[in-house]
Amino acid sequence: MSNCITATAPEPVFLEPWHAQVFAVTVALNEAGRFDWPDWADRFSNTLKRNGLNKELDGGDDYFHAWLETLEALLAEQGDAGQDEVTLLQGAWEKAYLTTPHGKPVRLP
Repeated sequence: MSNCITATAPEPVFLEPWHAQVFAVTVALNEAGRFDWPDWADRFSNTLKRNGLNKELDGGDDYFHAWLETLEALLAEQGDAGQDEVTLLQGAWEKAYLTTPHGKPVRLP
């Protein structure tokens, strides 16, 4: 009888790299004193409730889209990132990733 233990790789905490990135940016902004975590949690909870009225949330992309929506709204409210700036930056990123060869890092001009 063997006492061999089979190790399995842990499940990833984040399904997509951008999930981890938006989480990390939010934590960094909180740690830098840009907002209080209880305020963040209330705002995010409200976003989830509002988005959950239209469909059942599955905890994947929809969860992190709600996270990003909350962060964008908070930054806009604080005057750090207005909707026009966010829209321009989203367009620049989309153009950059669509024109970047596969396997190469995406860079903004």
